[in-house]
Amino acid sequence: MNSNSRRAFLKKLGVGTAALSLGNNILASNPVMGFSAKSYRNIIGANERIHVATIGVNSRGSSMSGTFARHKNAEVSCVCDVDERAIRKAIRRVAEAGQTVVPKAEKDLRRVLEDKHIDAIYTATPDHWHAPLTIMGCQAGKHVYVEKPMAHNPAEGEMAVAAARKYNRVVQMGAQRRSAPVLTKGIQHLHDGAIGKVYMAKTWYTNTRKATFLKPGRVPSWLDYELWQGPAPRMPYQKGLIHYDWHWFWHWGTGEALNNGTHEVDVARWGLGVEFPSRISSIGGRYHFNDDWETPDTQVVTLEYPQAVIVWESRSCNGRKVEGLDRGVIFYGENGSLETGWDGYKIYDLRGKLTKEERSEAEKGALEGRNTASPSLSMDNMHVADFLDAIRNDRHPNCDIELGYKSTVAMLLSNIAWRLKRDLRINPENGHIIGDAAAQELWSRTYEPGWEPKI
Repeated sequence: MNSNSRRAFLKKLGVGTAALSLGNNILASNPVMGFSAKSYRNIIGANERIHVATIGVNSRGSSMSGTFARHKNAEVSCVCDVDERAIRKAIRRVAEAGQTVVPKAEKDLRRVLEDKHIDAIYTATPDHWHAPLTIMGCQAGKHVYVEKPMAHNPAEGEMAVAAARKYNRVVQMGAQRRSAPVLTKGIQHLHDGAIGKVYMAKTWYTNTRKATFLKPGRVPSWLDYELWQGPAPRMPYQKGLIHYDWHWFWHWGTGEALNNGTHEVDVARWGLGVEFPSRISSIGGRYHFNDDWETPDTQVVTLEYPQAVIVWESRSCNGRKVEGLDRGVIFYGENGSLETGWDGYKIYDLRGKLTKEERSEAEKGALEGRNTASPSLSMDNMHVADFLDAIRNDRHPNCDIELGYKSTVAMLLSNIAWRLKRDLRINPENGHIIGDAAAQELWSRTYEPGWEPKI
C-alpha cells in the first residue's frame, strides 16, 4: 500500500488528517482500547459481514478473536484450536467484544477450510504452521491474516506469496505498525527528506525471559498433539514446549529474530525503502542460561542492502531498555535522526537536539512492547480494519504477503548465518543465497509425509 492509498484508507475510517496530525486521540473514547465498543462496531459501514475463523487462539489469537468481533463488518463465525481449553476462552472474548452470535467451536483446522461459510481465516498458530496454513487457506478460497513471521523457512515463504497471487486472495501479515497513523506520518516525513538521505536503521528488542527445560511427558487430554505438529516431522511430546517455549527450538520456532525482530526490521525496511539484502552477518549465542534453548538469547544482526544498512540487536534475558524503549527503531540520515517506538516518532538534528515530536494519544500508557497477547489494541484494530477493507475492495493490504515475506526472509537468513557461524552473500534481486551449499540446505525443511505444502 503506497502512502496515498494508506492516507485514503485512514480517511475512510474517519481518522485521516486529524489522526495523522494529532495521533490516535480521535479514537480514544476508551483510554485502554483506543476505540469505544460502539465505534469499533461501526468502522466501515457494510451491507454484509465478512465471516472469519480464528485459528490458534491460546493467547494472541484469543485477543485477536475479540478484535475481529468488534468490527461491524465482520463476524467471528468459528474458533479453532488443538487445545479445547483455549477455544472456550476465545469464545468468551468474542462475547465480551459485543458479538451476539456464538462462534462454532472446532479443533481440526481442515474442517474450517472446508466450511464454505467462512470467508477469511486469522492464524496465530506456531511458526511451523504459518506458511502451510496460509497456502491451504488460499487454496480453499479464504483470505488470510497470518501473524508474523509468515514462514518458518524461505522456501515455504516464497510458496505462500505465490499461493496468494495464484488464488487472488488478500493475505495480510501481522505487522500492525504498517497501519498506525502516527507512524505512517513519521515514515512519510522520512521519505520527504526530513533528515536528508537515510543510510542506516538501528533496531532492537529487549526482555527478561527465563530458562526453559523440556521433560518427557504424556500428551494432555485437552491437546491434539498430532494436529499441533501438523507439517513438522513427528517428535515425542515434551512438557514445557507448549504453548510458548517452542519459539526457542528450530523444529517449530524461529527464535527472537522472527518472534520480535520481524516487527522492527519491517519498519526499518519500510522507512529505508529497501527490498532484499546483499550481505548478512549474525553473531551471538545462548549466554544467559545453560538450558535447552537452541536459538540465541543474545544476537546482533547486520543486514547490508545496496542503499543502506539495518542493525538488529536482541537481548532476550536482559531487559535494560535502549533509548528508554524496550523495543524500537532509529533511522540515521545526513541531517539528523528519526526515532520511533510503538506510539509515535521523534526527529533530532545532527547534534541530538529534538526538533519535532508526535505521539498517539490513544497509546500513551497503554503500550506494552513485551505483551505477547497484544502490545497495542488500537493498532491491532487498525490493522484488522485494513485487512477487512482490502477484502471488500479487492486490493493489497498495508502489509501484503509480499512485503511481509521480504521482512521475514531477511531474519530467516540471519538465523541461517548464525547457525553456520559465517556471513552470507545474498542476491539483492530475489533474496536468494549465493555460493553456499550448506546455507542452501537450510533454505527449506523436511515435512511430515502427507503434509508437504503445494500450490
